[in-house]
Amino acid sequence: MRTVGVEEELLMVSARTGEVLALSPVVVSPPGPRKPGADDGQEFEKELQQEQVEFATDPLTGMGEIEDEIVQRRRAAATRAEEAGGTVAALATSPVPVRPSLDLGERHLWMAENFGLTAREQLTCGCHVHVAVESDDEGVAVLDRIRPWLSVLTAISGNSPFWQGEDSGYGSYRSRVWNRWPSAGPTEIFGSADRYHHHVESMIATGALRDDGMIYFDARLSARYPTVEVRVSDVCLQPSTTVAIAALVRALVETASGDWRAGRPPAPVSAGLLRLASWRAARSGLTGALVDPRSMREKPASDVLGALVTHVEGALKDSGDLERVRRTLERLTRGGTGAERQREFYRQHGSLEAVVRECARVTALAD
Repeated sequence: MRTVGVEEELLMVSARTGEVLALSPVVVSPPGPRKPGADDGQEFEKELQQEQVEFATDPLTGMGEIEDEIVQRRRAAATRAEEAGGTVAALATSPVPVRPSLDLGERHLWMAENFGLTAREQLTCGCHVHVAVESDDEGVAVLDRIRPWLSVLTAISGNSPFWQGEDSGYGSYRSRVWNRWPSAGPTEIFGSADRYHHHVESMIATGALRDDGMIYFDARLSARYPTVEVRVSDVCLQPSTTVAIAALVRALVETASGDWRAGRPPAPVSAGLLRLASWRAARSGLTGALVDPRSMREKPASDVLGALVTHVEGALKDSGDLERVRRTLERLTRGGTGAERQREFYRQHGSLEAVVRECARVTALAD
């Protein structure tokens, strides 16, 4: 079975006031001696802004193991943040107004200098899923074939309705902010690993990008691991949603690889149409229509979710993940995505600071 690794970015906040806090230096490199039983083995990384931190699970095959690691690392990050007077929240954007504090590393300073306001405003938290592939040839064949389905993952993960103190009207406003980067978004069909690498090299040669780490395609070959990396999801409020997305990504990779080996070509959908599907998914989430990847026509979200599960059903059965995915999708359809829960918290409490506090509580409890 293919291994899967998950990367999550978390927002650091005050559990008391809901204020967003620049705590990444403390969480990544805590000062002083560690407390007994502290998470010495947990690793966290800085991101572009000091208000966020990232962790990655180990590459694993069991979704239950991945969920356990996500819960453990979220709690470990919260513990470290608590030592500095804060906590963490699985929020893909900040509901309350914030002026992000840029990390002062060389790479991030280069990005700020070259991208200006795009970099300075880029306080967004995503979830990236890595799935093992045998070769770059297989990986690019997978990238070419999973393209139409990625927007559905954005809809499922939507957890960023608020931006700088306002309701954006979107389920995933993070994806709209993220797509300000010039290398972000859907791609055309590559056709081969050689064409993929040539395209990446040509993009870097323009001078607009520092290196291949700034290739922000919706899905790409990882520069560090023998994996396909899918990057379209918001960080999810609940770990169970993250795990369902990870299971779906693995199933998409497995299905696409099987199609490639059987000689079935990728669907000839343009990047322009995929960009529209991505916008629709970000706007509607699971509460309205989505673009059906099979026809590229508008369909009810429930129909599109059903089509996704049917498309990868064989792979989900083989991995033992079918019922887990179905349960999670039913819960999200019935009880709402992270975006809908955030809006419900706001209706209940009348305060965006309360939304942050409630989401921090859910994150800490893995509720």
